[in-house]
Amino acid sequence: MSRQTYVIGTAGHVDHGKSTLVKALTGIDPDRLREEKEREMTIDLGFAWMTLPSGRRLSIVDVPGHERFIKNMLAGVGGFDAALLIVAADEGPMPQTREHLAILDLLEIRHGIVVLTKRDLVDADWLDLVTVEVEELLRGTSLEGAPILPVSAITGEGLTELIAAIDALLDSVPPHASSGRPRLAIDRVFTLPGFGTIVTGTLRDGSLEVGQEVEILPRRLRARIRGLQSHRTKVERALPGSRTAVNLSGVEVDDLERGDVLTVPGWLEPTTLLDARLRMLADAPTALEQNDEIDVFIGTSETLARVTVLDAERLEPGQSGWVQLRLQDPIVAVRGDHFIVRRPSPSATLAGGIVVETHPRRHRRFRPEVIRALEALASGDPLAILLQTLGGQALEWRELVQRSNLDAESATQALSQLIASQEAIALDATGEAIGPQTIILSVRTAERLEAQLLAAISEYHTRYPLRRGLPREMARSRLGLSQRPFDLFVRRLARLGRLVEDGEVLRAPDHRIRLTPDQEERARAYEAALQREPFTPPAPSEFGLDPELVQALADLGRVVRITDDVVFAPEAWQTIQERVLALLDAHGSVTLAQVRDALGTSRKYAQALLEYLDQLRITRRVGDARVRYA
Repeated sequence: MSRQTYVIGTAGHVDHGKSTLVKALTGIDPDRLREEKEREMTIDLGFAWMTLPSGRRLSIVDVPGHERFIKNMLAGVGGFDAALLIVAADEGPMPQTREHLAILDLLEIRHGIVVLTKRDLVDADWLDLVTVEVEELLRGTSLEGAPILPVSAITGEGLTELIAAIDALLDSVPPHASSGRPRLAIDRVFTLPGFGTIVTGTLRDGSLEVGQEVEILPRRLRARIRGLQSHRTKVERALPGSRTAVNLSGVEVDDLERGDVLTVPGWLEPTTLLDARLRMLADAPTALEQNDEIDVFIGTSETLARVTVLDAERLEPGQSGWVQLRLQDPIVAVRGDHFIVRRPSPSATLAGGIVVETHPRRHRRFRPEVIRALEALASGDPLAILLQTLGGQALEWRELVQRSNLDAESATQALSQLIASQEAIALDATGEAIGPQTIILSVRTAERLEAQLLAAISEYHTRYPLRRGLPREMARSRLGLSQRPFDLFVRRLARLGRLVEDGEVLRAPDHRIRLTPDQEERARAYEAALQREPFTPPAPSEFGLDPELVQALADLGRVVRITDDVVFAPEAWQTIQERVLALLDAHGSVTLAQVRDALGTSRKYAQALLEYLDQLRITRRVGDARVRYA
């Protein structure tokens, strides 16, 4: 006996008996609002449940059929495993029958049953005519060939057959997979005395447990699960595919609203930009033009957006194309999510789409490379998805898996293939193991970054021949990498012999500081003067040495540069350190005057060399004296 939970939803025109049918099937009236009961018309989403003969637990979402409440319908339809398209036998298909069917088709809901309600109001001939009309209506849609069953909720005729048909239909619905990343698109937020904040929705992609910490996006609020219910029964663990009520601590009712998403922290990021494949309705009332304003419905959320048509001047009714949606408000989505596009005014359904990238860069139109990348993402090939998700970036492995929306096993297998085929590299992998913080980048990106870096180093050597090399921070800025990926990338190039890490600079392996004959002549004359006056050395400028040349001599170890004006010979500097340390050993501390007298120098030089010893952490200042640093 199956214990899987499924969600089936109603669809169809107003007054065609959707809520009445749900009550007849389950004994639960899905119309929960006072206004709904007074007007005898569904306004918002309603919920009921039952257990099928197979043991499957079935949640039923009842949607409003009136055109004015289509947005509420769209908030519920995204979580359907299957649909019951309701058509009143005495009226046949009506405008909202067609629009609701179009929405089911755009969302690619392929499992469904057409229920001809009010069977008791028509004779057999009329029923046959309506059946033929419905078959014609279904042709070319995702529900083409769906069973068509006549039912009377009043007399009970056909209800047993409908329940059996639902059970049989669900045999063909794939079991709900768990990626370990649960998402609950919130469709209701309310409070009960003694419980606090409660949200409900259809749980996808993973489980939730009592006591678990959760995040509500796009608000970035943290909360903890106090309790869980499914079909008004307390559970310790809610499973994917179930209608779930979550009692939350740490957030107030006013903090949340329909359209928010409850998930586990750390993997899902809100976005205001989506790449998608869009399919226009064949009978859409208008084409979709570049920069048109549209309403986007995804999950239980709704937001305005502007559309960039990437591969055509416009999308005509019946056409498909690539688009980038610039959303007015942040939403959360993952690759493969379906959505509906409507014209805001006059309101009408235009198209449906599938998300292929949730955090893209802004695209320019009519770029073949952009279209190729989107097609690769849409293919579902894990190798292509990883490469396209990487793009020109260097990403931590855990971030790459999250962005790709691949399960860990598929992503790991794909990465191994990419590394083996030399299409990707892993930095900082422990042996063969890829850890969460391992940096991954494509070989193409690595080659581009290497070329950029080596060119920058070569250019720097040409421009500054007397310097040791390109400062690391300048190099990192050039590449646009954060610190850790940069350090690992540089370390890799150093191991390969492409460059040399020389302290805080990077240099070419064959780079050496070379003085011109004129510079060498001036340098030798200055070195001789330093030997003559070791503790009162002349300023470099007296011998025509600029700061660049002095620094080069210091890098070569030929002088010790204290300041721009105070420079010692290496031998003199060694003697200075020895005498200062000897004074410290003898007295425990030393003053500037003592150092001046011990070296036979002036206050200017004594102060400069003591400050330099402080920088080197050989000494440290205490009041007017110095002591050993340690």
